[in-house]
Amino acid sequence: MHYALRSICRHDLPASLVVFLVALPLSLGIAMASGAPALAGLTAAVVSGLVVGVLGGSPLLVSGPSAAMTVVVAGLVDQFGWAVTCAMTAAAGMLQLLLGLTRVARAALAIAPVVVHAMLAGIGITIALQQLHVLLGGESKSSAWRNIVGLPGQLVGVQGQELILGVVTIGVLIAWQRVPAPLSHLPGPLVGIVGVTVLSVVLPFDVDRVTFDGSLADAVHLPTLPTGGWGGFAAGVVTVALIASVQSLLTAAAVDRMNAGPRTDFDRELVAQGVGNIVCGALGGLPIAGVMVRSSANIDAGARTRASAILHAIWILLFALPFAALVQRIPTAALAGLLVVIGVQLLNLAHIETARRNRDFTVYLVTVLGVVFGNLLDGVLIGLLLAIAFTGWRVIRAEVDAVSHDDDAWTVRVSGACTFLSVPALTRVLAGVPTGASVTVDVQTSYLDHAAQQAIDDWRQQHCATGGTVGVRQPVCPRDRG
Repeated sequence: MHYALRSICRHDLPASLVVFLVALPLSLGIAMASGAPALAGLTAAVVSGLVVGVLGGSPLLVSGPSAAMTVVVAGLVDQFGWAVTCAMTAAAGMLQLLLGLTRVARAALAIAPVVVHAMLAGIGITIALQQLHVLLGGESKSSAWRNIVGLPGQLVGVQGQELILGVVTIGVLIAWQRVPAPLSHLPGPLVGIVGVTVLSVVLPFDVDRVTFDGSLADAVHLPTLPTGGWGGFAAGVVTVALIASVQSLLTAAAVDRMNAGPRTDFDRELVAQGVGNIVCGALGGLPIAGVMVRSSANIDAGARTRASAILHAIWILLFALPFAALVQRIPTAALAGLLVVIGVQLLNLAHIETARRNRDFTVYLVTVLGVVFGNLLDGVLIGLLLAIAFTGWRVIRAEVDAVSHDDDAWTVRVSGACTFLSVPALTRVLAGVPTGASVTVDVQTSYLDHAAQQAIDDWRQQHCATGGTVGVRQPVCPRDRG
C-alpha cells in the first residue's frame, strides 16, 4: 500500500496535472465547436475521469469530449436542441453498455484502418472549415459546403482583432512543438490559450469571449425526450454510440502499443464508456470517448496507473468551481485557433501516404469526401462498403505477368487467387509468349480452381506441340479441381 501510494505521488500525480492542463482548453473548445454550453465540456471531462477512469479496462487511457464528435453533436444540437441531445447521449451510453456486456467490443477493431483514418481526416477538415469562420470573427455555417462558399465573404468582412488572436494561437501551438526541454513539458494548448488570453486583456481587445451562466453545479441539465422525429433520434443515438465506441477501442489499442503495462480489457472499456455517457447525458455533459491527445500526454508524462485519469478530473472540478470567471476571459478566437490546429492534425500526411502505398487511396478519398460533404455515418458506411469491395476484388483477382530472359527463356508468374474470373487475363499473357520458347510457369497462388488449372494445362499442351518446352512450379496450397 505504501509503495503504491508513493508510486502514485511520484508518477501519476504529476502526469494528472499535465493532462488537466491539456484537457481544460480542449474541453471548452470542443463544447463551443459543438454548439453546446461551454460548461458541458467541463462536465464531460469531470465525468469521464471519475467514471471511466475508475471503471475502464485501459488504465492509461484518458477519456473526455472528443473533437471527432463535434460535427455530429453540432448537427444534433441544431436539429433537436441541447436537452434532447443530452437524452441521445444517455441512450447512446446504454447502447454501448449493452454492446460491452455482449462481449463484441473486439469486432470494432475489424474496421479497415484506412476508413478510420479517412473518417478522422474528414472530421478534421470539417472542424477546420467551421472554426476558420469563428477565427475571422463570424459564425460557422451548417455544412462544409456552405462554410467553403461563405469563406470569401467572411474574408471581406474579417474582424482584425479576432484574426490576430487566432493566428497568434496557431503560431504558438506550431512553434511550441519545437521548443527545447524543460519548456516543452508545458502543454502547448495551455501556453497558447493562456498567452493569448493575457494578450487580449492587456491590450485590451474588444472580442467575443467564453460565456456561461453560473458554476459547474448550475450546468447540470436534465435530458428531455423529443416530442417527435423518433427516427432521427434513433439514428443520432446509433451514430453517437458507434463513433464513441470505435474511437475509444481504437485509441485503447493504440495506448497498448505505447506502453508495456497491462493490456486493455476491451469489453470492460466499452462498458465503462457506456456508463460514462449515461452519466454525461443525465448531467448535461457532452458525449465522451477515449481520446488520443490526452492519452498520449498521460503516457508521455509518466503515468503508471488509472489514478492519473481520475486525478485530472478532480483538478478540473476544483478549478471550475472557484475560477469560472477566469475561464470567461478566454477569447473564442483563441479556442477557434486551437481547434483549427487540431483539425489539421487529424489530416495526417502519414496516413495518406500509407493509403497510397497500400493502394487504398481511392477508399480514403471517397470516405473523406463522404464525411465532409455528406454526413459522418454515410461517409463511413460508403468507405466500409468500398473497402470490402476492393478487398473482395483483390481476393478473387490473380496477378499474371511474363518476363523474358536473354537466352530466349521466359518465366510466367501467377500469384493471388487464380479462379475462372482470371482466365481471360491468364490466357492473354500466355498467348503473348513466343512459339518455341522455353517457359517456366511459376504458380504461387493462394487458390487455384479447376478452370484456371485447365487453361494452363491446355496452353502447355499446345505450346509443347509447337516445339516449346514448359515447366510448371505447382502452387504451395492445395487446389480445387472441382
